[in-house]
Amino acid sequence: MSQSDQHEGAPQAQTVSLRPEKPADRDFLFEVYASTRHEELDLTGWDQNTRLAFLTQQFTAMCAGYRNMFPSAEFSIILLEDDAIGRMVVDRAGAEIRVVDLALLPAQRNKGMGTLLMQQVCAEAAAAGKPVRLCVLKQNQAIAWYERLGFAKIRDVGLYDEMEWRPARTP
Repeated sequence: MSQSDQHEGAPQAQTVSLRPEKPADRDFLFEVYASTRHEELDLTGWDQNTRLAFLTQQFTAMCAGYRNMFPSAEFSIILLEDDAIGRMVVDRAGAEIRVVDLALLPAQRNKGMGTLLMQQVCAEAAAAGKPVRLCVLKQNQAIAWYERLGFAKIRDVGLYDEMEWRPARTP
């Protein structure tokens, strides 16, 4: 999957692409994961050692959980040109396309790359006649972004809301 993304003020289009995750990506994946938890952890008052222990435990559990729950998923590193900037996990098994995870490093957020990737997943789903589903933590700022992309809440799943995007029906 490759696409150009024109950034405001950027002199030229840059290529966003995906490549398969490798074992050597573990430190980078931890960095991406930890970057998504900063705001939450700032509320705890924990010292750096406690934060690191918590993040390490949660990251390890997340990795194992994703691999067990979605064994046929595509685990990818998001690249901007040749630089790793995030991760994306997509499961295409069954009657849906499930976006398990999409996370970018903070410096790369709000620049259109996540939108581009989600639009590509939705286009793939439309061509296959499948919905796109995902779960998002309640109160997460990303809910408004998903709604702008055409996702709607379909189910309450405890701490999460399950959201769905459906292709437009042709008459």
